[in-house]
Amino acid sequence: MPTRIDAVQHAQDFIDFVAAAPSSYHAAAEGARRLALAGWQQQDEREAWDASPGGHFIVRGGALIAWWVPEELADDSAFRIVGSHTDSPSFKLKPTVQTNAVGYEQAAVEVYGGPLIGSWTDRELGFAGRVVDRSGREHLVSTGPIARIPQLAIHLNRSANEEGLKLGKQAHTAPVISTTSSGGPGLLGALAESAGIAAKDIAGHDVYAFDVQRGAMFGANDEFIASSRMDNLTSVHASLAALLRATSEGYAGRDVLVLAAFDHEEVGSETVSGASGPVLADVLTRTGRALGNDEDARLRMLRRSWCVSSDAGHAVHPNYVGHHDPAHHPVLGQGPLLKVNANQRYASDAAGAALWNSACEAAGSRAQAFVSNNDVPCGSTIGPLTATRLGIRTVDVGVPLLSMHSAREMASVSDLAAIAGAIEAVYAGR
Repeated sequence: MPTRIDAVQHAQDFIDFVAAAPSSYHAAAEGARRLALAGWQQQDEREAWDASPGGHFIVRGGALIAWWVPEELADDSAFRIVGSHTDSPSFKLKPTVQTNAVGYEQAAVEVYGGPLIGSWTDRELGFAGRVVDRSGREHLVSTGPIARIPQLAIHLNRSANEEGLKLGKQAHTAPVISTTSSGGPGLLGALAESAGIAAKDIAGHDVYAFDVQRGAMFGANDEFIASSRMDNLTSVHASLAALLRATSEGYAGRDVLVLAAFDHEEVGSETVSGASGPVLADVLTRTGRALGNDEDARLRMLRRSWCVSSDAGHAVHPNYVGHHDPAHHPVLGQGPLLKVNANQRYASDAAGAALWNSACEAAGSRAQAFVSNNDVPCGSTIGPLTATRLGIRTVDVGVPLLSMHSAREMASVSDLAAIAGAIEAVYAGR
């Protein structure tokens, strides 16, 4: 049985993780750093595959895949996979990073995914991601508070409270970074400084805005946590913590344990590092072959395997109860979600429900079922994509949130620990 997790300590570590992960590339790098610190070995995908007992990982762009090979395999060994994603809705810098209007320098941005755009206004923003220099070398970059999207004053938009804030994606989202008369290196210069290179040497970039405010616990009983990028760094962090805990004192099981933190879920996953791409299949196939499996043995192993697709889900909103199914009201602090959809927007079925309910019970928690109101269709996630691509039994789960896709989301401190415990139980085969 998994050992009990100190919820406050886990939440504080999550806050540290988010602070170290202002972009998907940083999230993958921070996960890799923690794995390496625990003695895991990074696999170069261009070299022969290492499937020796112990921990291994790859970083592909903003994706992190890690796997633990047991000391001994059995005829019925399988993969136990926990999937998540490293990206979050944001604003991505356009190729020409800067524009100007009426005396202001502004960042030129494109909307990434489906953010609650209004929540990004009137808060200090940084920019983070990766730049590639003229030699082809990649650099992770992150600025301090450098930008802001100021709202129009109520005096100039008197209907805003009655009719709602209306923001054009092109006209109203360009963050202000300076005045044209102030001089200075500009946004590209700030990114170059972070990379330790000259601005003229930046040949390409994948850079996103992020809220610089640090996560915090709050509430009358400090039971809540607010942070940016909880969708879906809650799952990335929980699965990483669970995997390290499950293997820290020796893993006695016979299954290969896998963490799959994909990139680009918020924009459809159809990339080289996304769940619809080849990255997880590559790792599973090459690991199986390195273990001596032929094609038939590989397919048999996949059919014995499980994938827990962990992505954030919706808690019932007390001010908008009618948007939720009347019989399913997941509440913050009452446990992780089992996500269900008849139209297979989530991959959960009866077998997956049994697996997840058992894992939550083993961790001393319980699962709350989330199912959409029939008049409010739900989104989807990586679960159906993984199930379709690999033919692995899959269940969709996650931490319940309020304010999903806001620049600053909200969850329960206890739920973060509970899902980490349940994922550890999955890895342990409970």
